Amino acid sequence: MAVDKSTNQSVEKALALLECFQDGRPRRVGELAEDTGIGQSTVSRLLATLESAGMVERDSSSSLYFLGSELLTLAGIAINRNPVHRAARMIAQQLAARLELGVNVAVRRGGELVYLCNFEGRLSPKSHTLMGERVPLHATSIGKAVLSGMSPTERDAITPRLRAYTAETITNRRDLARALSLAAREGYATEVEEFVLGRASVAAPIRDRNGTVVAAISISGPVTVLELDARRGELGRIAVEAADRISTGLGFHGPAGP
Repeated sequence: MAVDKSTNQSVEKALALLECFQDGRPRRVGELAEDTGIGQSTVSRLLATLESAGMVERDSSSSLYFLGSELLTLAGIAINRNPVHRAARMIAQQLAARLELGVNVAVRRGGELVYLCNFEGRLSPKSHTLMGERVPLHATSIGKAVLSGMSPTERDAITPRLRAYTAETITNRRDLARALSLAAREGYATEVEEFVLGRASVAAPIRDRNGTVVAAISISGPVTVLELDARRGELGRIAVEAADRISTGLGFHGPAGP
C-alpha cells in the first residue's frame, strides 16, 4: 500500500512541535514556528489538532501552549509497561526511605539517559519529579555507570561531544576513560557537581538477562549530605546491591561459569 508522504510530513512536524516543550516552558505560536522552521499557519493548524486530542492545551488569557494531560496517560502506560521500571520501582522506593536520600533509575536512549522513576528522601528534597527527564551520560554518575559497561568504540559513538555543564564536568576523553575504568573495577560510578552544582551521586549499572547494561540506579543528594569522601565505599556497595537485585528481577543471574 502506498504511503501518503504529506501525512508522514505532518506527523513529523507535529512531533517536532511536541519536542519543543521538553524544557517545560509554555510557548506561543510564533516561538514554535521559529524554533521548528515551520510556517506559522501550519503550526497553528497542527496545534489545533493536537489540542483537540489533548496532547497540548492553551491558556485562553495568554495564548500560551503547554503539554496536555492526555500525555500523562500515555506516559503512565509506557512507564508501567517498562520491565526495568517494574523490576526497580519498589527497590528504589524502599532504598530512598531507608537512606533518606534521593534514589533514581534511568534507562539509556541513544546518547542520553531517561529517568524512569525517582524517589526523594527527607535529606534530599526536590520541588519537581525527574521522571521522563533526560540527562547526559558523561556528566552524571548514573550515566557513567551505563558507559562503564561499554567498549571504548561504543562510548565514543554515542558521546561525540563531551559538553561542560559545570567547571567539574569531565570534557576530556582520556579523563573520562580513566573514570570509567575505575567504575568498571569498583562496580559503581561517582559524580560530584559535574552536572548540577551542590549535588553529588553514586550509581551502579543494571543488566538484562543477557548481561547487557541497559540502565542504572543512583543514590543522590546535596554534596554536604552525601559526604562522598567519607561514605563512597558504603554508598557504592549499597548501590551495587540494589542494582544486582534489579538485574536479577530482569533475569540476569551473573556471568556463566567456565
